[in-house]
Amino acid sequence: MELTADEIDALKELINIGVGSAAGMLNEMIQFPIQLQIPDIELISAKELRSELQKRFGIEPLSTVQLGFSGSFSGSAQLLFPTDSAVNLVSVLTGEEKGSPDLDALKISTLSEVGNMVINGVMGSIGNILDQPLDYAVPYYAEEEIEELLLKEQSLDCGSVLLAPTHFSIEEQQIQGDILLFFDVGSFQMLLKAIAAVS
Repeated sequence: MELTADEIDALKELINIGVGSAAGMLNEMIQFPIQLQIPDIELISAKELRSELQKRFGIEPLSTVQLGFSGSFSGSAQLLFPTDSAVNLVSVLTGEEKGSPDLDALKISTLSEVGNMVINGVMGSIGNILDQPLDYAVPYYAEEEIEELLLKEQSLDCGSVLLAPTHFSIEEQQIQGDILLFFDVGSFQMLLKAIAAVS
């Protein structure tokens, strides 16, 4: 399925509004500014997603925060970090040195909180701007290889996947993450209809 330029622009704007509000909340947690940017988005198939993630991250396990959503559209949202970026982000946010035993203990709670803010910011902006109420499951954290990660996604066989590479800029550090939005069958079309209705 091909998206039009207008649909891409509208989706990118919705996601950017969401990450903008998440960045605002994160800025309140730490002493220095954090910027979140989504330079591009892409609608891809499961097969393309597997090879794209492997190309970007190799075969190392990824730190992921995942959250299911349902309502006018359903599926799940994930924020993925490669290991190095996850460690850098937790170190910056908590002030713990990289390699410190305490850093590992803080990693799950810190990344869960960041993931929850970013994903809720994105899904909240989509739901609010399009006037489509959504219900959320409890977010959970996992460290998994790409294959394990994708096996859990039921929407992969015939649903749609929106990939939004996310750049976190904090104190001149570039931290890379990806937002993945998995839409169940038919849900992505519902999203595009809702976008068309408010355009």
